[in-house]
Amino acid sequence: MLRDRADRAGDMAVFVAVAEAGSLSGAARRLGLTPSAVSRVVARIEARLGVQLLVRTTRTLRLTAEGETYGRAARRILADLAETETALSDRGCPRGRVRVSAATAHGRLVIVPLLGAFAARHPGIVVEIDLSDEIADVLGGRADIGIRFGPLADSPLTARRLGETGRTVVAAPAYLDRAGTPRRPADLAEHNCLDFTFRRSEPGWPFREAGRDFILPVRGTIAANNGETLVQLALGGVGITRVGTFHIADDLAAGRLVPLLEPFNPQDREAIHAVFVGGAGLPARVRVLVDFLAERMRGS
Repeated sequence: MLRDRADRAGDMAVFVAVAEAGSLSGAARRLGLTPSAVSRVVARIEARLGVQLLVRTTRTLRLTAEGETYGRAARRILADLAETETALSDRGCPRGRVRVSAATAHGRLVIVPLLGAFAARHPGIVVEIDLSDEIADVLGGRADIGIRFGPLADSPLTARRLGETGRTVVAAPAYLDRAGTPRRPADLAEHNCLDFTFRRSEPGWPFREAGRDFILPVRGTIAANNGETLVQLALGGVGITRVGTFHIADDLAAGRLVPLLEPFNPQDREAIHAVFVGGAGLPARVRVLVDFLAERMRGS
């Protein structure tokens, strides 16, 4: 009985090869076996399950409905087995490829500058960084780690908090010299406010005045779908914007941008998480990168 169970992974690998090759002879060439040996394995699986998995003629081979079901399950089980063995063997010296998906601006300004130190610490790991404002499907296998901002939707993914960011209203000195400096949130009605195009449940900018939180609708001549564009416009003296502090730290320090309405800033914070497929089979290469990001971004 134990030998029979031990052989099942090998049987699955043979069956998957048959399904992918579309013939017994093609699978045999791929596996270095004889066609008769491959045929015996398929017959053994069918006998064990009591169902027909393949329909064979002299010229064609196709999977039955039961064969399709078995093939999908076999691929999943073999992938899980390979992933588990890789994770265990990597614990001493993690190696392999990790795909990370991050928003364009945050990835460029925060994540990418950290990768050199990570590479020096873990030379056996290759990091593939994809910077895009499109949300990658981590559960569907499009990335190993996704960096997410704000509240997380319910999902089977594991989330690890990396840090948080606030938002600041800013403008360039040139714009303020030309248009004046707003002293209270209501003054923004007289200014060109550059906002995101993202849909929100409460469009506008949040403020706190006299102990009351409120959302102030704003309007301007240009809107954008990313913070880097808004910062570039603000630096050019086009108007006032409100963006994440990670976008503008250097510009504030250099005086290229000036913070506005800070006494009315509600100090709202947006959490930053890494999301990934967790569980006992989590590869060491994914775990150490998440740990590294959490270590370096803590307090950001």
